[in-house]
Amino acid sequence: MDATRTMTTLPNDPSQTTQAPGATPENRIHRTRIKLCGLSTVEHIAHAIDLGADAIGLVFYPASPRSVSVAQAVELTRDIPPFVSVVGLFVNASPEWMRDVAANVPLTMLQFHGDETPDQCEALANIAGLPWLRALRIGADTQRADLVKSALNYSAASAILLDALVEGYGGGGQVFDWSLIPPELARRAVLSGGLNAQNVSDAIHRVRPYAVDVSSGIEVPGAKGVKDHARMAAFVRAVREADAG
Repeated sequence: MDATRTMTTLPNDPSQTTQAPGATPENRIHRTRIKLCGLSTVEHIAHAIDLGADAIGLVFYPASPRSVSVAQAVELTRDIPPFVSVVGLFVNASPEWMRDVAANVPLTMLQFHGDETPDQCEALANIAGLPWLRALRIGADTQRADLVKSALNYSAASAILLDALVEGYGGGGQVFDWSLIPPELARRAVLSGGLNAQNVSDAIHRVRPYAVDVSSGIEVPGAKGVKDHARMAAFVRAVREADAG
């Protein structure tokens, strides 16, 4: 693993703001971190880096149309610069699969997006020697108390990723009810689920998450896994404009 890469971990102060000397709580700078997920070509990754993405996501789930092999991932990450995190997304991975990926791909963080228990997440993370995110899938029947309880159950995670419950394991382009997210969880959350350039500003203003994560919202319509450069740029621009506003 490249030791010069930054980890996508949460700050000790979970308020996700940058405070200059002499700044007051009222004028601190809010900067929402950006993860562009499901990238599968060198061109798309280079574009994400040029746009200033904080993290890129590689999918190591063979059933996904966005999945990459170990050999592909090695090529995709060959020229990743320092301070851009590489997040590996796994769904119910076996220890052998985790060991193979971690031994060959310079990941900086793991994302568990399946049915993994807290103990399973920690065991897989120990194999890779990396910090991890846990995705919580939010459905129509989910209550705020459910989110709080789940976040506590996965307290060893560096952050909680909040996604909509869809058939399969993510990437469905569906939005969930953001009002379910309590402020104390939002400050330590990666917001996902149906985000795009048109709604991410509203999401940031309403939720104030630590980071936002997008996959289907930056793709060619109807072509899962095929990223669109214009949509990628529009998404990043919308996030920066929301932070500035």
